[in-house]
Amino acid sequence: MGVAVRVIPCLDVDAGRVVKGVNFRELRDAGDPVEMAAVYDAEGADELTFLDVTASSGERATMLDVVRRTAEQVFIPLTVGGGVRTPEDIDILLRAGADKVGINTAAIARPELLGECARRFGSQCIVLSVDARRVQDGPPTASGYEVTTHGGRRGTGIDAVEWAARGQELGVGEILLNSMDADGTRAGFDIEMISQVRKVVDVPVIASGGAGKVDDFLPAVRAGADAVLAASVFHFGTLRISEVKDGLRAGAVEVR
Repeated sequence: MGVAVRVIPCLDVDAGRVVKGVNFRELRDAGDPVEMAAVYDAEGADELTFLDVTASSGERATMLDVVRRTAEQVFIPLTVGGGVRTPEDIDILLRAGADKVGINTAAIARPELLGECARRFGSQCIVLSVDARRVQDGPPTASGYEVTTHGGRRGTGIDAVEWAARGQELGVGEILLNSMDADGTRAGFDIEMISQVRKVVDVPVIASGGAGKVDDFLPAVRAGADAVLAASVFHFGTLRISEVKDGLRAGAVEVR
């Protein structure tokens, strides 16, 4: 029997409020993060992910307060990402109540950061967040996918599948694989990208980007996702967590 598939709501937090846009643009307010976290906990979410979408130093104190208040109320694992640049940033977030911390841009600039953090805090605390898209311009990568920065607006030319494998080698405990093409579109997960990454890593893969209906989640799991993450469909009441779990169970997938 494999490990049960996790269903994870993602809350994009901007200056202390939950926001949601399409392809990381045109953000609109969706509520108070601590209240929403408590609702998701009650509805059966297996974990929560907070992404600090402003992640500027000025807003950092606000985010720490949100993490602290959420950790006091909610007893499921909490992953926090956005603007994490140093081991000290991770230390501060873990002390505030985060269980895991996602690293994205800083690791692209200096991959050794992943290994340093995995050794210091334990692999189980470190999540490599990969914002990937199909290569649009520039030389093609072997997988056809590249890592992006700046909310998917800037390509790096780094092969996204090779980058996920490198993250595992460096000691990360999970890969959060976010399709920037699908983000916010509700058109379904990028199944090809999930299956390519699954072939090269053994650590859990969290599929993100594109959830629109109950039927979107099962293909992502069949492609190799260990967890499925969604934001807008949960925030705006399109789907409930229990519906997603029922849909997965109907496909003979073990959920919690």
